[in-house]
Amino acid sequence: MIEPWLYPALTAVAVVTGFVDAIAGGGGLIMVPVLLYAGLSPHLVLGTNKAQSMCGTAMATYRYRRAGLFRIGPNKLLVAVTFTGAAAGALVIQRFDARVLALVVPVLLMAVALYTILSPRMDDEDRRARLSERGYLPVAGGIGFYDGFFGPGTGQFFVTTLVGLRGQALTRATGLTKLLNLTSNLASVIVFALGGQVLWLLALCMATGAIAGGWLGAHSATRFGARLIRPLLVTASLALTAKLVWGWFTA
Repeated sequence: MIEPWLYPALTAVAVVTGFVDAIAGGGGLIMVPVLLYAGLSPHLVLGTNKAQSMCGTAMATYRYRRAGLFRIGPNKLLVAVTFTGAAAGALVIQRFDARVLALVVPVLLMAVALYTILSPRMDDEDRRARLSERGYLPVAGGIGFYDGFFGPGTGQFFVTTLVGLRGQALTRATGLTKLLNLTSNLASVIVFALGGQVLWLLALCMATGAIAGGWLGAHSATRFGARLIRPLLVTASLALTAKLVWGWFTA
């Protein structure tokens, strides 16, 4: 049973998480612990969080597309692979314990933060791609699977690999990341909903906050570019790493 006062409180939190997600990802770092504290079971937390997050991501995706940072047509295959991977991940997580991933993810996120800090490639200039579009498909499918299965850091992984492997400018990579994140969220929500793991009234209330935060975040990112995205990406990666490490050793 959700206390009535939690609906507006969680909606306000969703504004913050939507803003963070639109720029650097990692909004789940805030929202998932809050939902757990509110008394929801872990699977309801994952499903409800995905549903509200999808709405905020949809707004950010719309804003980035309007800014001309990506086109859907050339990325249809990438979207399809990401969707398939995320759906598979969401199916698997409902049958297995995801605790083992908590050992690996902090290491990966620390690598993302270090790459963001040290690499000269993390700016708003396109560079030579190290992987072709087709070569990147398994990477996108793997990240999609991870998002459906576990989730934290998905945005960071997409941005970093699009910059490092596909040679995209940071702001453009952030825009495409939102499209792929929206895809993986949609796949996960469908699977969780079919499993009865979404509290729809709460998710819809929170979605209003996530949409507002997503619009503000995408507007800020398109205006300020790498000057804003790069430090927030580092901050989100390090904060999420610390949270996961702390959770592992205190569990």
